[in-house]
Amino acid sequence: MIRTLICAFALSCSASVALACSAHSKQTQSCAEGTYWDSETQTCAKITNS
Repeated sequence: MIRTLICAFALSCSASVALACSAHSKQTQSCAEGTYWDSETQTCAKITNS
């Protein structure tokens, strides 16, 4: 029974850590001057004047 409780505790802790880490994937992207963040391509693109 003790082993079962320890395993359950370990699994719940690892799931909590995984959920907490997923929030770090959404970071603010900054681009160099003269460029902007293109959310479709997930890269910085050059600003063109038309």
